[in-house]
Amino acid sequence: MSEIAASVGLQDRVRYLCFCLGEEEFAIPLLQVKTVTGLPDVTRVPNTPGYFMGIMNLRGQIISVLDLRKKFNVKPVDRGETAVIIVEVGSHQIGLVVDAINSVLSPAREELQPRPELMNGKSSEFVTSVYAIEKRIVLILDVLKALGADDKQAIEMLGSRAA
Repeated sequence: MSEIAASVGLQDRVRYLCFCLGEEEFAIPLLQVKTVTGLPDVTRVPNTPGYFMGIMNLRGQIISVLDLRKKFNVKPVDRGETAVIIVEVGSHQIGLVVDAINSVLSPAREELQPRPELMNGKSSEFVTSVYAIEKRIVLILDVLKALGADDKQAIEMLGSRAA
């Protein structure tokens, strides 16, 4: 690490990609993000959950695409900036459709707060922490926990079909 980064305390910071789903802001660790792209043509796959948009071809690699807005039951907001965040889940890459990419955040670890007590149920275990910045609240997500066992199985199945 550079002396400059150490002197300003950057070693205590994790960077997050911040994005919108509906009117809310979420973030995932930047190290999980492989790339961000516009919404491509997606081939629908029969008999998959409604939030699975289908599969896409990204530079010769077949990737499962799921609409995070539908997965979280959030009403989409058309900002004209719909994007797909490509993340790695196990041995596969998946695309997550979001309304817009906002920024990269670098909160200090002590600025991240635990999720509220009422969020401690199974349905929100994918929220790992909360970051309050100015008048905004950003929910920090664990993508792997956001995907249920059925989702992981479907991704594995689609990945093996494409191979």
